[in-house]
Amino acid sequence: MTAAGLGPSAKVSVIGLGIMGAAFARHLRKSGFQVTGYDPDPARAEVCRGFGVEPTGGAAAAIAGMDVVLCSLPSCAALERTVAAAVEAAGASRGGPPPVIVDLSTLELACKLEAQRGLAACGYTMLDSPVSGTGAQAAAGEVVVYASGNTAAIQAVRPVLESFSTAVFDLGAFGNGTRTKLTANLLVAIHNAAAAEAVNLAQRAGMDPNRLLEVLSAGGAAGSRILELRGPLMARREYTPATMRLDLWQKDLRLIEDYARQLGAATPLFDASLPLYRAALRSGSAEADTAAVYEVLRAMRTDDRE
Repeated sequence: MTAAGLGPSAKVSVIGLGIMGAAFARHLRKSGFQVTGYDPDPARAEVCRGFGVEPTGGAAAAIAGMDVVLCSLPSCAALERTVAAAVEAAGASRGGPPPVIVDLSTLELACKLEAQRGLAACGYTMLDSPVSGTGAQAAAGEVVVYASGNTAAIQAVRPVLESFSTAVFDLGAFGNGTRTKLTANLLVAIHNAAAAEAVNLAQRAGMDPNRLLEVLSAGGAAGSRILELRGPLMARREYTPATMRLDLWQKDLRLIEDYARQLGAATPLFDASLPLYRAALRSGSAEADTAAVYEVLRAMRTDDRE
C-alpha cells in the first residue's frame, strides 16, 4: 500500500470498539472510509453498526482483506489474541498485500515489540501509535497520534489517522510512540491532581470554582488542558460518564511507574499523585472519571496522611 493509493474508499477495520475505538470508527465512517469493526462484546459492535460500521464475527475477519487495521485494546492479552488472529488471516489469505496494523493502545512496550516480531514474520507492518486524549476528545476528533515505526507506512495511513485526530506525529523508531505516550500520561496524572488541588483550595476559600476555572482558562501561566477538561467535572462533582475510568487509569499509572523505574528516572511529583488515585479507587469510584480524585482532596485536612 502506498500513500498515493490510499483514498477515502480504503477498507479500514477497528478492533476494540470501546469508548476510544468506537469514536475512531465513527469519524472514519464520516470521512467516507469503508469501516469494519470487531469487539468481543456484541453490544459494542451493535452500537457502531448504528453509524455505519459493519461488525464482523471475529478478529481474523476484521483483518483479512483490509487496507488498514486499527487496534484500540485494553491489555497485552488482547493484543496477543489480535496477533494470533492476524496469523490466521494471513494463512487464509488468497493473495494481495497485507494490511498495515496500527496499534493505538497504551500498553507495555515489551508486548508491542513481541507483537511486531510476530506480525513481521507473517508479512505485516505494525505501527506503534498510541493516542493522547480523553474519551470526550476522541468523540470530538481532537486526539493526537504519536506514530512510530516504518515511515513509509506512517505516511500511507496518515489520511486514516487524520480523520479522527488534530495532529499525527512521526516519532521515528518503533516504540517511540509508547515512550512519548507514557511521558504525556505522567503529565496528565500530575496535572489532574494539581487541578483537583486548585479547585479544592478555591472551594475551601468560599470562591465559586466555576468562576475560578473561567479566569484560569482565559490565559496567563496557570492554565492547562487538563484543568479545562476536568476542572468543570470537579466543580460540578459529576464523574460519569467517565472520559477515563479510575480503574482503567490504574493500568496507565503502573506503566509509567515501571517505565520510570527501568530508566532510573526520579518522578517525585508523579509519585506524590499516586496515593490520591489509589484512595479514589478504594472509595468505590472505580467506574468514575479520574476527575473524582477531587473528592479525595475535598475530604482531606492539612494533617491527613495516606
